[in-house]
Formats: sequence, C-alpha cells, structure tokens
Amino acid sequence: MKIRLSDTFIENCIATLTPHWGSLGWVTYKRTYARWLPELQRTEEWHETVRRVVEGNINLDPRLTATTPDVTLQSELQAEAEQVFKVIYSLAATPSGRNLWISGTDYQQRNGDALNNCWFIGIRPQPYGASHIVPPYVEPAEKMVSMPFAFLFDQLMKGGGVGFSVVPENLKQLPIVNNAVTSDVIIAPTATSFTDSLNVGAKSRETFPTIDPATTELIQIPDTREGWVEAVAYLIDAHFLPATRIKHHLVFDISAIRPKDSRINGFGGTASGPMPLVELLIAINDLLNQHIGERLSAVDCTDIANLIGKTVVAGNVRRSAEIALGAPNDTAFVTMKQDKAQLYHHRWASNNSVIIDQATTDFEPLAAAIAQNGEPGIINLDMIKNYGRLSDGYQAGIDALAEGTNPCGEISLANGEPCNLFEIFPAIAIEQGFALNDICELAVRFAKRITFSPYDWEVSRNIIAQNRRIGISLSGIQDWALSNFSEPIVTGFTQVENGTQEPIYNQAMAQALTAAYQAVVAADIAYSQELNCAPSVKRTTVKPSGTVSKLVGASEGMHFPYSAYLIQRIRFQDSDPLLPALAASGYRMEPDVYSANTMCVEFPIKAPMADHAQFLAANDVPLAVQMANQAFLQTYWSDNSVSCTLTFNHAEQAEIAPLLHQYQDRIKSTSMLPYSDNGYEQAPKEPISATVYHNRLNEITGNVQQLANYTELGALELVDASDCESGACPIR
Repeated sequence: MKIRLSDTFIENCIATLTPHWGSLGWVTYKRTYARWLPELQRTEEWHETVRRVVEGNINLDPRLTATTPDVTLQSELQAEAEQVFKVIYSLAATPSGRNLWISGTDYQQRNGDALNNCWFIGIRPQPYGASHIVPPYVEPAEKMVSMPFAFLFDQLMKGGGVGFSVVPENLKQLPIVNNAVTSDVIIAPTATSFTDSLNVGAKSRETFPTIDPATTELIQIPDTREGWVEAVAYLIDAHFLPATRIKHHLVFDISAIRPKDSRINGFGGTASGPMPLVELLIAINDLLNQHIGERLSAVDCTDIANLIGKTVVAGNVRRSAEIALGAPNDTAFVTMKQDKAQLYHHRWASNNSVIIDQATTDFEPLAAAIAQNGEPGIINLDMIKNYGRLSDGYQAGIDALAEGTNPCGEISLANGEPCNLFEIFPAIAIEQGFALNDICELAVRFAKRITFSPYDWEVSRNIIAQNRRIGISLSGIQDWALSNFSEPIVTGFTQVENGTQEPIYNQAMAQALTAAYQAVVAADIAYSQELNCAPSVKRTTVKPSGTVSKLVGASEGMHFPYSAYLIQRIRFQDSDPLLPALAASGYRMEPDVYSANTMCVEFPIKAPMADHAQFLAANDVPLAVQMANQAFLQTYWSDNSVSCTLTFNHAEQAEIAPLLHQYQDRIKSTSMLPYSDNGYEQAPKEPISATVYHNRLNEITGNVQQLANYTELGALELVDASDCESGACPIR
C-alpha cells in the first residue's frame, strides 16, 4: 500500500500557494536540491521536489507494510501527506537538506542511512554485528579496532558528518599496536588512473614481484564505497591481529576503481579516481607503524579520522564534517591544531571540542586556546545526560547513553546514533497562515517516520529503536522575536550579588516556545502509541541552518543577521546553466579570483527585519548577549542542544572564561570564533549601505526563474555551499 499525491491536488496547490522564496531562495534550490530527471531531460521544479520528498517520507510509516490494507489508515495518511506538502511547498518549514536531496529516490531505498545528516561513534573496539560491511576475517560479534573508523568512513562517503569520541574511557579500551605491517598498492598499466596513481605511491602490477599467498594478503578493491571502507579496515586490523588472521604484508589492487571525473550514480557528483585512497592507505600505515608497542593516543585516533575525512573531500562527496571530542586536560589534543604543518595537511578536517562536566572549574586554559583560533568547543556531557529543557529541571539519566554530539553540536547522540532534523521558520509559518503548533505536530511525525528506515549498521539500528531521537528545530529566531514579539530575546541585564550580569528575557516569547514544545511532546507521545514504539528520548533543537535558511530568506538558526544590507557572493562552475539567466537578469558577476573555472555572482540582500528599530547585526551583539540568547533557547525550547557559533572581538577575550563559568549549567554545547569581517577579495558576505542595496536591486530587471534553462544541466559540482552557518556540516 503506497500513498501518492494526486496531480489534481498538486495543481491546486501551485495555483493557490506561493512559496516564500528568499532573495537567494530559488537559485539555491535549483543548484542544491533540484534533481536531474533523465526521462524529461531537465531538473525538478519545486513542486516535484516536494512531492518526491513527502511521498518518500509518508511511506516510511511501518503500518503501510501490513498484508491487509487499512483503508482508514490510508485515508488519514493521505490527508497528512497533503498537509505536509502545503507546509513544505510554502516554505513555512522544511525537512533537512539531506531529505530535500534524497527522500523519495532510489538511493533512499538502497541506503537506509541516507536520510540522516550526521552520526556519532566512540573510538574503541566494537563489533560489526549484522551490518552491510563486515570484513571477511571478522566474526560479527567480535570487537574490532577498525569498526569505528569503518563506520566513520562509510558515513562520510555517504555525505554525512560524524562526531567521534577520543576521551580516555575509550582510548584505554584500545589494544597496543602489535604488528609492523608492510603495505603496497598496485595498479594495472591498462587502468586509466595508472600514471596518476604511480605519482602518489602506487606500483605497477605488471612489474610487482609475484605475490606469495602464504605471507601476503592480496586485497582486490572493488569500485564501491564498501570496497574503500573494507580496505582501510584490513589495514588497521592487520596491526592488531596475528598473521594467522591477516597477513602482515598487504597488497591492495586498485585497478578496478573508476577513473577521475567519472559520474557517481545515486548520491551524485564525479569520482576522484583511486589516488586519494592510495594516499590514505600509505598515511594510515605509516602512522600505525610509528606506534608499535604503544596504545594510540587521542591525537593519533583523531589524525586517522582526519586523514579519512581528507580522502572523502578529495573523493568529491562534497564536504566532510567531523567533530573530535577529547578530554579538557589532554594538552596534546587541545593544542594539536597549533602544529601548522599537520593542520594544513589534514587536521583541518575536524572541529575539536572537549567534554566537561559540572565539576569543571578552571576555564582559563580553554579560554586561552579559544582566543587563539576558536577551539576547542565545549560539550557539557553531565547536562546532556541529565537535562532536557532546562526549564523542566534535573531529570537523572534522561539521556543516559549519550556520549557526544553531531559535528555542529545541536544533537546529543549515543554510540552509532544519527541526528534526525526538521526545521520550522516560525515567522514565515505565521505569515503564511499556519498555526505553529500544527506545524510542530507534522514535523514530529515526519521525523519519527525516518527512524523506521532500514539502517545499514547494526549499532545504529539498535540505538535508534531504543531512543527514536528527533530534532525539531526553529530557525529565523531573531526575525521571529522582532516580527511577532516586537523586542529581542534579551531585553536587558540585571546586576546580581556576585557581580555578574543576569539576562532579562522576553517572557512572551518564552511562553510561545513552551506552548510549541508541549505541542511537540504531545504529538510524539500520540504518534509513538500509534506506531507501538518508544517515545523519543529527546525531540527539539536549534540547528545552525545555512543552505535551507537561504531558501526562505531567514536568519540562520539563532544567529543574528550578518548585516542589515549585504552583498552575498555565491560561486558557480562556469558551465552552470544558471549563469546566463543570472547575467540576463542583471546580477553582477566576475571570475573567481581564487579558483579556476568558477564564477562569482553577487546578490544584494536585505535582512528580514532590517527596518526594525531594535535590529542588531552580528558584529553589534556582545558575546554576553549571544550566550544569553543560547541559554534562553536551551531553557525554553531545546531538550537536545542549541548550536550557535558565538563570535567575540579582541576586547572580549577576557570575558570568555567568566562567561563559560557563568553559563556552565545553562548551555550544553558551545563554540566560539574570533569575529572576522573576512577582509579578502570576493568575501562571501560584504556589508553595504541601504543606498547601495537599493541601487543594486534596481539593476536586477529580469526574472531568473523565467530565463533559466535547466535542460542543459549535467552532473555539476556544487561550489561554496553548506548546510549550516558555520560550514561544519555537509551540504546535504
């Protein structure tokens, strides 16, 4: 039994509903989420994308697999699908960018993990279990050192982000590196990538010595994602297992891997060829051989994960997002990015944070490191485990299995668990005529269905069935405060006895958030009963947003707008068929000064509430006010965490440690960066005056939607886009 939206219904929606496109909205949609339709030789239109997404989601309801169709259920889900279509089509709310890209595709059917953006894994020996990847030398229940790295590599190759923990509790479970391993990579002279592979360390299969199976393990790497992952697993485990299990001379044959620039079916994009994998195998083997007789450190494990992340980026799966979570007293981990050579080589591939608890009192060393380069971030695991919304008070063990977060920090996660996001734009929802509580209910049901996907990894299936975690996020929050409550979130500060300044909050907004949260909880309890599954362990969050918020023209998550008026620069491949339409419409563009074959297009943008008397741009908001905003949302809305990159100027560096101490029991995760106005050519965002904005706007005389010819689109690579404000998460 399948739920399908009728053509008549879709046509009526197109005639009666107007999507709330932002200034960059339609262009962002076309270059990021509109899939190529080979049978029509064009890309999707917005209604087709939404239809695909909604049908892909509604049919995840497990009751639809019953042998005997339930006519009443089918009617109810049909009506629900129509309501969800209206909400998403109007852009009052959207699922994650990952769902906009993947939901309803064949890729979703083949890869159960595809609908989730990000994951978490503890770096310690773990069993593969009944997963889609189990190396042939492994017993499914056997705990293997390679498993968390294989999990990380697999999820990154699918375009996801991964958080991983290298805290002492995990590291002490790692065995000592026992074996020196000789590793060679060979390739057939007939392979297209032959010469390029030799240049990065591979050897010719034709001249390679005869392989003795008694002493050497020959691994033929197939042209699959799983093949790359298994190769790394072989290499790691060979350093720990006896030669009776895996030979200590490994020869990897890469001849079957498709050449550079070949089309990647399913997720999309083009291939890198085998060269990044060759470099990865050499680098990991060198690292492990340097630690024979030792146990791997937090830095070593993070380096392996970063080398994998670097390979994924080179492999053209868009972006690689990682967050490494270590101990605050591990000086080598906290300072590892200060080694510039290593940073530029591979350590850029993760954001690094430390896990603190309620007993942490000395924030000065962390503040000093943060003042240098914005790292480490801070994760309070005690609060994550024992609090939902702070206004609901202490709840011992409410999230007892949580070990860390996704790369942006808004979702607390247990081992193997993914984030599962849906984003609501309250101000736009209200403007479009929807009741916020009704959208909350639809959002919960949409996200809950995703937990019934056929997940690839056993560790994920088990924890998802137990936690059913979802993350209903609000975005455009600063716009909503001014448009619907006429004042900002923090209305002032009051002095308290210990000399600190305590924020005074917008109580009307606090009440609205509480009502919306209660609607989320009620919807989750009701739908969980219908599905006969566990209620979600946590349900709400604030994600950073980014690409999705550009669709609707809202400020990103809880972030303040960059400027009242600005030039937003977007980079396109010079072959992108949108460029002629943009030029004909009057948008200014010029060649990118940093990248070949790339054009930089300038879009004049006005912040949604730029004319409001209390409008504040990001560089006008003190660090203390930003932190108070984050604490407000942690108190009244988010039972997971609140993601926001707080910015500080040089004069505020001395405030970092006192503020971290003051908000230690009010913020579950936070990250900070020194404020930067970029200061380089063709900066992504450039503040401008209202006069310049209006002059630029007057230059735009055409309608790019009417002029665009998307029948020419092939497999274009996306340039300079991300799914969150900080750029930490993958595009989709």
